[in-house]
Amino acid sequence: MDFKGLKIQEHPPAQDKGTRVWLITFTDLVALMLTFFVMVFAMSSVKVSKWQNVIDSLSQTLRPTQEKTVPAATSSFNIGTIFRKRAINLDYLASVLAESFEGHALLSNGRLMRLEDRLIISLPGDLLFETGQAETTERGREAMFVLGGVLRNIGNSIGINGHAGPEAAVGGGYASEWELTTARAAAVANVLSHSGYTEDITAYGYGASRAGDLSDLPEPTRTSLNRRIDIVVRPTAGGS
Repeated sequence: MDFKGLKIQEHPPAQDKGTRVWLITFTDLVALMLTFFVMVFAMSSVKVSKWQNVIDSLSQTLRPTQEKTVPAATSSFNIGTIFRKRAINLDYLASVLAESFEGHALLSNGRLMRLEDRLIISLPGDLLFETGQAETTERGREAMFVLGGVLRNIGNSIGINGHAGPEAAVGGGYASEWELTTARAAAVANVLSHSGYTEDITAYGYGASRAGDLSDLPEPTRTSLNRRIDIVVRPTAGGS
C-alpha cells in the first residue's frame, strides 16, 4: 500500500498529561481553605474599633498621605484667665452707689452725675489728700476701699481724672498742677486696684483746665470740687 498521502496524528506523551493533574487537586484545596477562613470569620465577633484600626492602617499603607504637624499650644491663657466680668447698667450702679454713700463722712460729700454715656463720681481732693500731696490720707484710703467694694463687682471700664482749682496749690516736689493731678489720679487708681477692681484703669491729670465745668454749682460746693478726683465709669466692659 502507498501511505504517502496519509497524515499520521501524533498523540502527546502520556507523561505530559499526568503532570497537569495536580492543578485540579491544588485548586480544590485553595477553594476549601478560602471557604474555611470565610466561615471562621463569619462565626467570629470582630470589634468595630479594632477593625477600623486595621482599615486605617491599610489605607495609610496603600494610599499614604502627607502628615501635617500641628504646633503645640504655647499660651498659658485659658477660658478662666481671660474671662471678663460683664458691664452692668449705669443707672442701676448709680442707685447702688447712692446707697453706699449715705452716712459715709467722706463719700457723702461727693457727687454722682449720670451723663448720657458715662457715670461720674466726683470726690473732693482736699478730703482725699493733704494740700499739695499725691499720697492718699488714711480717711481717703478707707473711702476708696468702700467705693472699691462696689466697683470690684462690675466689669465696666473705669478712668480716673485729677483736677485742680484756679488757685495754685502745688507742693510736694511737683512742678505744676498737671503733674500733681496726674499723680493723684494714679494714686486713686492704685487704691481701687488693691481693693479688688481687676480691670485696667486709665489715669489722667487735667490741672485747672476744667475748673469751669462746675459753674452751675453753688460757690462753696464749686470751690471744694474744683480740686477733685473724677471716677468715670463707662457703659462698656473693660478692655473693649
